Amino acid sequence: MKIVHLARRFFLSFSRAEPPAQDVVWARQQLLPGELMLWQRLALQDRRHSLLVARRFQQMATGAEREQIAGALLHDVGKVDCGLGTWMRALATIVGPRTRRFAHYHDHERIGAELLREAGSAGATIDLVLGRGPLAQALRDADDI
Repeated sequence: MKIVHLARRFFLSFSRAEPPAQDVVWARQQLLPGELMLWQRLALQDRRHSLLVARRFQQMATGAEREQIAGALLHDVGKVDCGLGTWMRALATIVGPRTRRFAHYHDHERIGAELLREAGSAGATIDLVLGRGPLAQALRDADDI
């Protein structure tokens, strides 16, 4: 990940602003009921981030289907239960998976895929969260801006 991306995300995480209502409506249209429940469990800053990434992804991956857009919205869903605030996430990013909670944070793709399987997500959604499939690079690019 780029240092500028990480710094921007760190500072934006302190905002308490809700995502724009029209973006939330759009997200709801992209997600299955079980996926929506997971998305709503994300921390406020993670929901805002997921919307930004998914909108960028949609622009970069023209022709992406609903399942792939859902994967972009849910790419960080495995972080829902890591129990780390902004400062501890920053530390975990710097020092790596040295503790159980830091390891959980770093394993969020696999954990997210498990949560999505349980929620009934399509294979294309799960693959994208795992960083696989034909649009995986587009998601990485959308996330690294």
